[in-house]
Amino acid sequence: MNEFSFDGRQIAFEPGMTIASALLIAGVKSLRTTQVNGVPRGPFCMMGSCFDCLVIVDGEPNQQACQIEAQPGMQVLPQPAQTELLAGEL
Repeated sequence: MNEFSFDGRQIAFEPGMTIASALLIAGVKSLRTTQVNGVPRGPFCMMGSCFDCLVIVDGEPNQQACQIEAQPGMQVLPQPAQTELLAGEL
């Protein structure tokens, strides 16, 4: 069985599935929070247009989960709001 980690949880997937599709099948609905008010967001368009599925993949932020094929051993984290990412720089 193929698995990757999402926020410490092991997520099983079939070859060819995207990160977003595997997460949805596993019941994960929120992948990030909005920068304005911290509202949870999840995959919406599933074709790379809306950017609601941004996650951190193996340390790289701003990755579209609907466009990246899941790979065994990937470390995927929820994408924090932009204000949180920049808080240390302000």
